[in-house]
Amino acid sequence: MEVFLNIVSTALAAIFVQNLVLERALGANVLLYASRRREHIIGFSAAITYTTVMASPTIWVLDTLLGSSSIYRYVMPLLYVLVVAVIYIVTLVVIWRFFPHFFKSLKKYVHLSVFNCSVVGALFLCSQQGSDIFAYLGYGLGNGLGFLLAAYLLYAAAGRLNSSLVPAAFRGYPIMLVYVGILSLALYAFAGYSTSAV
Repeated sequence: MEVFLNIVSTALAAIFVQNLVLERALGANVLLYASRRREHIIGFSAAITYTTVMASPTIWVLDTLLGSSSIYRYVMPLLYVLVVAVIYIVTLVVIWRFFPHFFKSLKKYVHLSVFNCSVVGALFLCSQQGSDIFAYLGYGLGNGLGFLLAAYLLYAAAGRLNSSLVPAAFRGYPIMLVYVGILSLALYAFAGYSTSAV
């Protein structure tokens, strides 16, 4: 039960308090692309969640075994990308082999959803925030679900943000960035940060 609570509490912190996109601005370009259509939101979020959860145990092993080495922090990004690449290739081969019809619809978007800074950034955050393998798993799960929350919030507001009531110069990308900034400030305050001097 303690393990389950550790995973859930870490995931909830990653979803709401330390949201991957809204607080740390990782994967904002993919978020804007994914939030255009509801099918994209689910597909991109599922791919990011799957990749971060599958990579988290390997990252935990690498961090545990090599974390004390002075060279590790220099090769860590390369190792993280290699872990993601292996998961990507193995998953695509399995889907291509056993689900060929699903593979045809998936191959257009899977590389965009797996190879972006939200996945690699989530793995870096796992390294910084996680203490044991369950915290790594919870953080990986929470980062993917946090991306889902952020993408859905953008999707839900897209109709109003692109209406005729918004000045033409701000429609589209500029107003989305303003909206993401306001959401980021709200989540930043939700995390308990303040602007007062210490």
